[in-house]
Amino acid sequence: MTLNVEPENPGEVERPTRRPRSLIVSFFGSYGRDIGGWVSVADLIALMGELDVEPPAVRSAVSRLKRRGLLAAERIGGVAGYRLSEAGLRILTEGDRRIFHHTVGALSEGWVLVVFSVPESQRNKRHVLRSQLAWLGFGTTTAGVWLAPAHLEPEARAAIRDLGMSEYVELFRATHLGFSDLTEAVARWWDLPALQRMYESFLADHEPELSAWRRSGAAGTMGAAFASHLRAVDAWRRMPFLDPGLPPEVLPEAWAGSRAARVFFDLHALLREPGLAHVREVTGAPG
Repeated sequence: MTLNVEPENPGEVERPTRRPRSLIVSFFGSYGRDIGGWVSVADLIALMGELDVEPPAVRSAVSRLKRRGLLAAERIGGVAGYRLSEAGLRILTEGDRRIFHHTVGALSEGWVLVVFSVPESQRNKRHVLRSQLAWLGFGTTTAGVWLAPAHLEPEARAAIRDLGMSEYVELFRATHLGFSDLTEAVARWWDLPALQRMYESFLADHEPELSAWRRSGAAGTMGAAFASHLRAVDAWRRMPFLDPGLPPEVLPEAWAGSRAARVFFDLHALLREPGLAHVREVTGAPG
């Protein structure tokens, strides 16, 4: 499930603003489980301060995440802090596969097709279903007919069941047989220029950063590695949901998504461990 942490406009793929709430979600997703799922308010403020987030913004953000059910307030040894809720832990765990594993569809596997007809009396549910399909990266062929690479079938099935929409939906495995050119059709079904701009913005921010880290190495700069890694995760984590991993054969030449994925995973491999060491040092969590 990703319902409680998705952006308010799931179809929006332009460059995101890094709000304190988003950074804190990225922090718990990247490091929170490795330190036991709990962090004191003071330590969280200290860590977010390294990304120029002011203390009042941290307190406001964690209060919102508590109201949304992602975090739960908990005192340990008289110290105020926040722990991942059961729902929050499940959401982050289920999101790991998309965020930290880059899956690209193959034309030979075909497509998963979602066909639905929701009564007008249930139009609010229809809007929620459309929003969830958009968040999973589905494209629209026509009203009530959405598709994605076949590897997204389990996620689509789970989302439809979680929404209680099974009675309105049919799922199909599909192969394109004609009549339009598939590359041209994909360009109609997905907003590829917007996705390309999203990836180019990521590359503009993080490709030079990766080069700099490769030259200098991460040893001895754990705090900087933490901040750089968390910024990269925060910028990246929505992208694998908005882009379903379309087969390369149907994408434009010089598709920036492949290069952006390489940059992210190289940064993640280089900086995640020193970043985690820094978080443990600040929080006193055992290694």
